[in-house]
Amino acid sequence: MGKSTSHLSGSNLLSQNESVRFDLNMNPLGVPDSVKNVILNSIEDLKRYPDGSYTRLKDSIAGYSGADPDDIIVGSCSYEFIKLLIEFNSPKHAVLLSPGAQNYEKILKMNGCDITYYQLSEEENYELDIADFISTLNESIDMAFISNPNGTTSQVIDRESLEFIAKICAGNDIALVVDEEYMDFVQDKDDCTAIPLVKEYDNLYVLRNTSKFFAVPGLRLAYAITSNPVFKKTMSITGFPYAINALAEAAGIDMFKDASYISKTQTLMKTERNLVYSALASRKTIKLYKPDANFILVKLLKNDITAQTVVEHCQSKGLYIRNCADITGLDNSYIRFCFMNPEQNDLVVNTILEVV
Repeated sequence: MGKSTSHLSGSNLLSQNESVRFDLNMNPLGVPDSVKNVILNSIEDLKRYPDGSYTRLKDSIAGYSGADPDDIIVGSCSYEFIKLLIEFNSPKHAVLLSPGAQNYEKILKMNGCDITYYQLSEEENYELDIADFISTLNESIDMAFISNPNGTTSQVIDRESLEFIAKICAGNDIALVVDEEYMDFVQDKDDCTAIPLVKEYDNLYVLRNTSKFFAVPGLRLAYAITSNPVFKKTMSITGFPYAINALAEAAGIDMFKDASYISKTQTLMKTERNLVYSALASRKTIKLYKPDANFILVKLLKNDITAQTVVEHCQSKGLYIRNCADITGLDNSYIRFCFMNPEQNDLVVNTILEVV
């Protein structure tokens, strides 16, 4: 956010952009130049089959994430991995955090799995009570899903807490899936990622994708990390022979090595996350949940103001934010939006404050 917003208006922003998608949680820097360049230079690769082992891509991912290349499985999206993991584990009973990421419910229900929602406490700012959560884990549960950072609240769980959960899950034969879709935006991600735990806990599966941080949802590139020998063997035999296309492979090899883009993103997010939070914190008619990722959850405290009211007011200026009324565990008093460039953040903050 800039020091002054007096020069900004909806009209002069929209003269540059027809709309601003604060609801997509996408990196405002856009597609990395490294991706653009390698795709332009790799068109001829389309006439050849990709390297089915994806050795160079896995080495690039390993260098970026710290994972062992032998524990990396490449795919097109996290949803695909969730589907494969559910088919592999055949769960009868799964536990999900609420509120949390929304990617798992539909597939679990389609596979006849009962779901228990562990309700995070609003009074505790939706922070996970580790001791209470692990007390609910027992042999009746087959799978547990955790998004870290939380895909709704933007709050992160530290690795020590995750290890407690992984250990209890292992003792109860529970497959633990940690979805790190937004981990790349976290300031101290190396202290929070579950990847270093994979070697010790073969019931642990860590999922990541490139859509949000690298702003390439159309590329369709994701990866799973696990040391589970049976799952890895199963994937090598029955998995898709060419999980991603040649352009996604080429882009990924360079993208994970793009230190400049990665550094600029992390610096931008750290600055804008703090400034947006500070700009909204003094307003007594809203409640903020301190974010760790690239978006923020806001509760509206006025009885006559709903999420739809705020969403429609923002849309009138071409600003799209998220109405959280359809998220399990929330209602029509919650909105969510991501951090974009400074001028756009100034505008969305001022626009929200006009109505709340």
